[in-house]
Amino acid sequence: MRLKLALLAAAFASLGGCATSPTGRSQLMMVSDGQMSQMGLAAFNDMRKEGKFVDAPRERAYASCVANALIAVLPPPWNTQPWEVQIVGDDTANAFALPGGRIGVNRGMFKVATDQDQLAVVLGHELSHVVARHGAERVSDNMATQAVVVAGTAYAASQGTNAGYTAAALGLGAEVGILLPFSRIQESEADTLGQRYMAQAGFDPRAAVTLWDKMGAQGGSKPPAFLSTHPSSGNRAQALNQQAQQLMPVYESARANGHAPDCKM
Repeated sequence: MRLKLALLAAAFASLGGCATSPTGRSQLMMVSDGQMSQMGLAAFNDMRKEGKFVDAPRERAYASCVANALIAVLPPPWNTQPWEVQIVGDDTANAFALPGGRIGVNRGMFKVATDQDQLAVVLGHELSHVVARHGAERVSDNMATQAVVVAGTAYAASQGTNAGYTAAALGLGAEVGILLPFSRIQESEADTLGQRYMAQAGFDPRAAVTLWDKMGAQGGSKPPAFLSTHPSSGNRAQALNQQAQQLMPVYESARANGHAPDCKM
């Protein structure tokens, strides 16, 4: 047991520092913003080289209009860095934002997010992942998990236990007990922040409930709630509806003070 604790202590001693998310949550950070920007730009450029982006000027101008209104209310440095929006030739309803200032919107997203407020829900959510450094947090969590698995496997091998079996068991436990729950927290946090940003930008926060209801109606099998990387649809709708009511004064004030986007396709 002393050896096990020593190994685990050594693993965690090698980890990076802590950070605080925009909602006040503690985060493990082992990679820098600069490293994440390089990774984001590399991934985006790979998509460009692979021909994933399509020439869709109307959709791109529309998505850029919504994105620019949201970016204007983001905290620094994200509100001042240059951002690029591209349309992905994919009929599924999806979008993403990457560190380094890159946004992709699938063509299929416009069939579900049918007005500027609903598209702002999606882009606000994705931009919030970047602002909250969720990508860096996920990379850090994976690095930490691997360190614990290595330490636990080494201890098991020293006790004569099958190291391969132990590594598999520890890996599953880490995924279910650490990585996926953190992902659910990140998704909820992105919901909260995204809805806040859209209200500040003059988009109706009540559209969040409508949009996620439509997304949930897309069909397909859903994993058990404890294995899902997203909050359950019922809990999500309830939280979004409650926050929308709280954000209505913010939205109304933003519109009265000139934040009144008029994005159309």
